[in-house]
Amino acid sequence: VTLMRTTSEECARLGEIIAGKLNKTTGPTALFMPLKGVSMIDAEGMPFHDPAADAALFGAIRAHLDRSKVELVELDLNINDPAFADAMADRLLAMLAQ
Repeated sequence: VTLMRTTSEECARLGEIIAGKLNKTTGPTALFMPLKGVSMIDAEGMPFHDPAADAALFGAIRAHLDRSKVELVELDLNINDPAFADAMADRLLAMLAQ
């Protein structure tokens, strides 16, 4: 198994792509950004921890996301934190109830 960490430049481009795809949505849409890491191995103290690369990803999403179409929820959590999953589940249930 080979793992590679995306660079800041690659993350910025990925952020543009993600935002572009989300901007095409036609129904209720929310994007949750886990500000403390998008994987288990990029959390603080882990081998792929790279705050600059994460900042490039999140900055590109913020810059390119159409907030009139997509709700952006930024949480100071890692994607694997149970509280992150709970927040997403709560938002999904609220959207389904509408």
